[in-house]
Amino acid sequence: YLEPLKSYFLKQTGEPPLFLASAFTKKPKTTEVVEGDTAVFEAETEKTGIKVKWQRAGAEMFENEKYIIKAEGNKHSLTINNIGREDDATYAVIAGSSKVKFDLKVKEPAPEAQPEPPLDPVGLFVTRPQDGEVTVGGNITFTCKVAGASMLKKPSVKWFKGKWMDLGSKVGKHLQLHDSYDRNNKVYIYEMHIIQAKMTYAGGYRCEVSTKDKFDSCNFSLIVHEAPATGDMDIRTAFRRTLWLFLKFFLVCHSNVLLPPGKSEPKTESQPDVDVWDILRRAPPSEYEKIAFQYGITDLRGMLKRLKRIKKEEKKSTAFLQKLDPAYQVDKGQKIKLMVELANPDAEVKWLKNGQEIQVSGRYIFEAVGNKRILTINHCSLADDAAYQCVVDEEKSFTELFVKEPPILISHPLEDQVVMVGERVEFECEVSEEGAAVKWEKDGIELKREETFKYRFKKDGKKHYLIINESTKEDSGHYTVKTNGGESVAELIIQEKKLEVYQSIADLTVRARDQAVFKCEVSDENVKGIWLKNGKEVIPDERIKISHIGRIHKLTIDDVTPEDEADYSFVPEGFAYNLSAKLRFLEIKIDFVPRQEPPKIHLDFMGQAAPDTIVVVAGNKLRLDVPISGDPIPTVIWQKVNKLLSETEGRVRVEMHEDHCIFIIEGAEKPDEGVYRVTVKNPAGEDKADITVKVIDVPDPPEAPKIIDVGEDYCTVQWQPPKYDGGQPILGYILERKKKKSYRWMRLNFDLLKELSYEAKRMIEGVVYEMRLYAVNSIGMSRPSPASQPFMPIAPPSEPTHLTVEDISDSTVTLKWRPPERIGAGGLDGYNVEYCKEGSTEWVPALQGLTERTSALIKDLVTGDKLYFRVRAINLAGESEPALTKEPVTIQEILQRPKFWLPRYLRQTLVKKVGETINIVIPFQGKPRPKVTWTKDGQTLDAKEVGIRNSTTDTILFIRKAEHHHSGTYEVEVQIENMNDKVAITMQIMDKPGPPQNVKIIDVWGFNVALEWKPPQDDGNAQISGYTIQKADKKTMEWYTVFDHYRRTNCVVSDLIMGNEYYFRVFSENLCGLSETAATTKTPAYIQKTGAIYKPPSYKEHDFSEAPKFTHPLVSRSVISGYNATLSCAVRGSPKPKIFWYKNKVDLSGDAKYRMFSKHGVLTLEIRKPSPFDGGFYTCKAVNECGEAEIECRLDVRGNQISVDNILL
Repeated sequence: YLEPLKSYFLKQTGEPPLFLASAFTKKPKTTEVVEGDTAVFEAETEKTGIKVKWQRAGAEMFENEKYIIKAEGNKHSLTINNIGREDDATYAVIAGSSKVKFDLKVKEPAPEAQPEPPLDPVGLFVTRPQDGEVTVGGNITFTCKVAGASMLKKPSVKWFKGKWMDLGSKVGKHLQLHDSYDRNNKVYIYEMHIIQAKMTYAGGYRCEVSTKDKFDSCNFSLIVHEAPATGDMDIRTAFRRTLWLFLKFFLVCHSNVLLPPGKSEPKTESQPDVDVWDILRRAPPSEYEKIAFQYGITDLRGMLKRLKRIKKEEKKSTAFLQKLDPAYQVDKGQKIKLMVELANPDAEVKWLKNGQEIQVSGRYIFEAVGNKRILTINHCSLADDAAYQCVVDEEKSFTELFVKEPPILISHPLEDQVVMVGERVEFECEVSEEGAAVKWEKDGIELKREETFKYRFKKDGKKHYLIINESTKEDSGHYTVKTNGGESVAELIIQEKKLEVYQSIADLTVRARDQAVFKCEVSDENVKGIWLKNGKEVIPDERIKISHIGRIHKLTIDDVTPEDEADYSFVPEGFAYNLSAKLRFLEIKIDFVPRQEPPKIHLDFMGQAAPDTIVVVAGNKLRLDVPISGDPIPTVIWQKVNKLLSETEGRVRVEMHEDHCIFIIEGAEKPDEGVYRVTVKNPAGEDKADITVKVIDVPDPPEAPKIIDVGEDYCTVQWQPPKYDGGQPILGYILERKKKKSYRWMRLNFDLLKELSYEAKRMIEGVVYEMRLYAVNSIGMSRPSPASQPFMPIAPPSEPTHLTVEDISDSTVTLKWRPPERIGAGGLDGYNVEYCKEGSTEWVPALQGLTERTSALIKDLVTGDKLYFRVRAINLAGESEPALTKEPVTIQEILQRPKFWLPRYLRQTLVKKVGETINIVIPFQGKPRPKVTWTKDGQTLDAKEVGIRNSTTDTILFIRKAEHHHSGTYEVEVQIENMNDKVAITMQIMDKPGPPQNVKIIDVWGFNVALEWKPPQDDGNAQISGYTIQKADKKTMEWYTVFDHYRRTNCVVSDLIMGNEYYFRVFSENLCGLSETAATTKTPAYIQKTGAIYKPPSYKEHDFSEAPKFTHPLVSRSVISGYNATLSCAVRGSPKPKIFWYKNKVDLSGDAKYRMFSKHGVLTLEIRKPSPFDGGFYTCKAVNECGEAEIECRLDVRGNQISVDNILL
């Protein structure tokens, strides 16, 4: 159906009409690329299978190594590789009769800029998620980036929909969450992918990121659009395009008449779509008609009315000088003030919350300060998250308050624990707020509440507990408790039950009626056990007692009898140990010799040699029976170092019997050691014996251990043996550690340490620890040593990265680098910069001390030297590995061509008001330092009026107070030797205009006055945008505005009062505002009163009755199936006729498919989405009391084919 239009244009212009081309749905655009890069141009045709050609400067292009042409379906692309200056040309793509031109602009490569370190982000985000739009069924991705250079651990990120819906539990087919880490930029990247979006996915979203001591969040929204119906859209698009072709066809036909002979309409290429509304909004009123003609606007008046409604500003509030902000945010528990400023200080104010009036209470406080009204909300809770209103008379000010819960902090962290298999484990932590939600993890895996058969979770106010009732070896690991404001980690070590015997039971030989005590000591004070006598359990009674105190188990037998002689054993409960000893009963027989016998001490009564030394464990009881003989009974004397022992009571005592004496020490102590001499005397002689008693004990506690080396997760501990070993050789040492703020010590070794140093591992970097140790001998463990000095496992940082040379002069070098990838808990004290001449090994410090910056300017270097540079990062743990320049750097100035980098806002006219400050900064490049010259309109600038300041990288023009004469074109030039660069800046200084000229009254009639004036002589250096006209009654001389923003230089003032005299004045207006003074009429305008009373003549009433008559007939037509169709005609008659519609003589009044309209005599029948069955003859009948009339037409309903004839109808 386009062939007639094509033929017409071929006949008129000799070439096909370009505006009829509609083959392309996507067109290539003009592109600017750097020399050496690759450019890709893409185009899409409306249909597949269309042959597409590419042209360069009018010549067809063919595919080779440089030009790659691809076609896939309706998508076509042209790729140009290794672009050179010769490729800067105009290109075109042709499909059928459609041709689209585009340009390729080639620019020189910019000097390579050194990467700058990323700026500190606001909060934790480097990049926040942005608002997005997606069509139903489409995919969209939201991305946020978090700075990770200063973080020890990976931050925690959560995604929410609305306020509380956590999207972490919604991951599935339509929602996926991903995260990654960019090691080059030290940035964590988090992404949320929404797949096959639905309408319900629209709304507000929130992203929260938290670390150990920081928290940040941001909001964004998603808009989901309904997917258009494909089939309908194609038909409607084709229909609209056809109408547009007809309109263009009509305009082109008439343009031949409008244009002068010989000047046909210029050839137009495919232009990008333009927004006529935007053009009208920006254009001055004088250009409206020109724009309407240029873009084919036929209803200009209607568009201007709509434009005026668009430009209309919001009505200014009469009750409020300052309203509430749209929204407020406050942390939970804090207070917030909502403030408004009233126009009337005496007005009554009401505050509403969710539509309910707020009453004064301890939490809600109302304040009035002058004309300000303040609502203070104390201790904000989640219930205060609501919409608030301030009501004054009939006006309201709305706002919304968002209460933000503060991050939950861990006030008391977890503590490491060491338990035996089967024992109960209880981890405890305390958080900053009661009822807070926490999450427990083991080795990074969350512990679910479904696993209650293994783990039990408990809350008690601010305290949270994780309880393991019966621990197993598999429960060993690192346990973490997490909140939204931090986390705490503790280690659980489960060890097998291993019992150590510090003191075994020993064989005893006891006389009749004496006491026998078996004692043993084990490592675990909670271990129970049983005593056996010849394999049978010993049952305690009055004579036999069993005791368990701490780690010591005792079996005491009083009044020993021969039946007590047996093998005794102690069996610990739950362990395969059996401690055995034998009890021997001593039976002494003494024969009476009735003669004198010298006294004799029988230390060898057991058939063994007399012991030189008797060893007793400190705290135990020493009982030594010394048999003696002699007749008469000898006297026994005990002494120690010439000190007699005669006590019969007390801790150290001697009990005397006829045939023996007993030496007893209760609870042996170290001072009890020594040589004891026993002397027996009678008349027959005397005997002496020396007995050495040695008291052995656990060792003294060693001195505090020393930390001689510290690493990232380890330390080396060194110590000295204890001063006193307890009388027994040291078997080894036990080492323990704890966190500085904890009270629980954790054992580090299960086998005794033989050496005097140990390397402790598996520590957490950045945590402060303390160490202590025990010495162990055959008797037992010593008391713990004093704790070591607190220390922190830290490691030196890694080497700085991206060391580059930023600038070189004849005597200086500027270096730049980035912080190390790993800094560690020790932080960063600074950087050490050194340099070394080529061929030398001596490194010279470049700066005094350390520098905290990531750049350094090294001065006083020798021109021509070739130097290597290196940078080390330093913290408490020492120096890092150096970052070294790969090649030597020659100290010599590098010549750089001068060039300006003109800011975008200076590329157009700079508009300022009189009195404003002007500060223009223009960066430039060039080495050595270029010479900068400023001129205005070719003349040198006056230094008294304009300030110029130049640096090595920019030039600044400063005017403290702008005046009219500062307007003009300013040129600035940078020059290095014979190379230069120039830029021009146009400046326009505006002021308020002068008053209009020659305001006069042209005519006065009725209630109206016609005024006329001339534009002002001084327009303030800006276009006059309008006038403000005011009137004043001569009696009161109070001025009232009649017109504002009035654009013409004449007007008619109406609605004046008869009998009054009026003066008029006019202000002129431009972008700066109204003129300071107004032009006033010299004489007043008098509105005369009318003296005569008009009497209308009487006329005979006319009969307007008329039978119905159709003034415009129904027209037969053909319509497309599926699109609403209308039949219209016009009728007149008096009185108003009643209308009936028929189809094939059938009344349509009750059929919902048809709608009838009647407006000012125009009758319309609308047929909703007709089908072929709706075709036929339609009749419209009009009836009134004077008669009736009817009219008929034919309606054909057909398929999608549209003929040009029907369209033109």
